Amino acid sequence: MQILTIAGNVGKDPVLRNTQSGDAVLGFSVAVNTGKDKNGNKRDPAWYDVSIWGKRGEALANVISKGMKITVSGRPTARAHEGKAYMGISADQVTLQGSVASASQD
Repeated sequence: MQILTIAGNVGKDPVLRNTQSGDAVLGFSVAVNTGKDKNGNKRDPAWYDVSIWGKRGEALANVISKGMKITVSGRPTARAHEGKAYMGISADQVTLQGSVASASQD
């Protein structure tokens, strides 16, 4: 299994929802800095959709907020919508930067 780790800023406040089967899932986006081009101009960030499942997602719903620096590790995902591709991560581990809080999905 591949593991992807990203570090960036939360792009919007997370949304906690439940699937039809009743499973909780927390969703939010993370913007990852992609550096500068050869002319020194800042590049657009890479955006990732993050999903945290189960009790861990429920517990982090009121902890994670827009603008927060965060590191996320988990299984990479991808989806297409209206001709655009969206990268994502099904998170196993979340670390809040600048904080002692850390959470691992069991």
